[in-house]
Amino acid sequence: MARTLAILHLLLGLCSLSSSNITVASASGATTDAFLGCLAAAGVPPRLVQTPASPSYAALLLSSGRNLRYVAPGTARPLAIVAAAEPAHAQAAVVCSRRHGVRLRVRSGGHDCEGLSYSSLDPRERFAVLDLAALRGVLVDAARAEAWAGSGATLGEVYYAVGAASPALAFPAGVCPTVGVGGHISGGGFGTLMRRYGLAADNVLDAVLVDADGRLLNRTTMGEDLFWAIRGGGGESFGVVLSWKLRLVPVPETVTVFTVSRSRSQSASDLITKWQEIAPALPRDLILRVVVQNDHAQFEALFLGRRGRLLDHMGAHFPELGVTAADCEEISWIRSTVYFAFYSSAKPLELLLNRTGETGRFFKGKSDYVQEPIPRDAWERAWSWLEKPEAGLLILDPYGGRMHSISQSATPFPHRKGNLYNLQYYSYWSENGTAAMEKRMSWVRGLYREMEPYVSRNPRTGYVNYRDLDLGTNELEGNVTSYAKGRIWGEKYFMGNFERLAAVKAMVDPDDFFRNEQSIPPLPAAKGWSSI
Repeated sequence: MARTLAILHLLLGLCSLSSSNITVASASGATTDAFLGCLAAAGVPPRLVQTPASPSYAALLLSSGRNLRYVAPGTARPLAIVAAAEPAHAQAAVVCSRRHGVRLRVRSGGHDCEGLSYSSLDPRERFAVLDLAALRGVLVDAARAEAWAGSGATLGEVYYAVGAASPALAFPAGVCPTVGVGGHISGGGFGTLMRRYGLAADNVLDAVLVDADGRLLNRTTMGEDLFWAIRGGGGESFGVVLSWKLRLVPVPETVTVFTVSRSRSQSASDLITKWQEIAPALPRDLILRVVVQNDHAQFEALFLGRRGRLLDHMGAHFPELGVTAADCEEISWIRSTVYFAFYSSAKPLELLLNRTGETGRFFKGKSDYVQEPIPRDAWERAWSWLEKPEAGLLILDPYGGRMHSISQSATPFPHRKGNLYNLQYYSYWSENGTAAMEKRMSWVRGLYREMEPYVSRNPRTGYVNYRDLDLGTNELEGNVTSYAKGRIWGEKYFMGNFERLAAVKAMVDPDDFFRNEQSIPPLPAAKGWSSI
């Protein structure tokens, strides 16, 4: 795999498959055989191309189909899955898809809340999946505090490689180790280090991308507008990012964690109410997040320092939580990634390399941004939702610190200063059938409606990595995605950055080859954009 990435870097700007004159054929004139023949002619080994007739097709489709709602019988299936093993395979997939009128969905092998990387809401759409899971090498240069990570790597694989290279370096990204690097960074990517170092996307130095013409580009050759767009503008809109150059950040060799649970009868409502003002204002080396489920609120902390100093902070800012020395554990940063993923720092680090994690779940997620503290009586009403048999959970991730000092336009991710925290609604279930799905979906949508008076408005915003098709889906206007329809959901994720994203899209992919139900539409020529 290291050799694959080394070859990838040598190939920057060199592309025998690129064609600036490719046009998208009509889907009715395309055939699966022609598409497959094109891949073979381009040198993609047959073993890397799975069709519904292939014995391994179903297993490969399910390999990162985390949300079973989108792999259930009756859902749209790709006509082929191309499991790229090197950059040229990804280039071939783009070129052959365009040449033969086949849409291309791209997945890095991690999570996908609405299945957009491996499914389609339109049963008539002829599409293939480009699977990047094999492009998952991670090369760490500890001396330079940098790393190259393939888009197919998981966060756990990145953390493991960084931790093995140095006990004093980290990468700021999400909590769940099975999340794919490619999708995570494409949407921004926040986690336990964001209050000190910002998002994953804020710490990207370079990237390697296949554009809509099949060309292999890096930061220099793609230009700063496209480089800006891919760091938070959502996946599958601008090209196929194959790898990312990451800035690694310093951490102390000893950090401190704790998990403290308080029930509703132990003043959980009061604690959450106060937490809303305290958590975003804490020192930036400390994050205190909350997971609310059933009748409990679980407070989870990471502090970049020793136990004694953490206890001083908690005593000064949040004595009501009652954190004691016995609650705290001093560990290394790499151990903290295991702690937050598995609620035990004693579990083997090798668990970070497990790409599958929990499977066999149906789920629905939604998100909000909270800009003013939600009153206590609203939290009391929320318990009635959380104590239902079909209830899921809430996750409250505080911002502040570095998140407030980065400009809203520095990357497409706009949710910076003015936001106290991100609120995630998560419903999951294992039983199949329409009745089970309707019950769980009704729960998460009902609680989301309940919280509407207390969250951001005009627009009511959300986090693009928690994709939510309830916010709106794209429609075609001619042969490209409608900008007017796209704005309905797009400004909820990207606010004032949406128009610039659409301008970049018009510049790099005017034919709208890379598209899905919530991809960025091209900005109409009549609108223009002064900075492009």
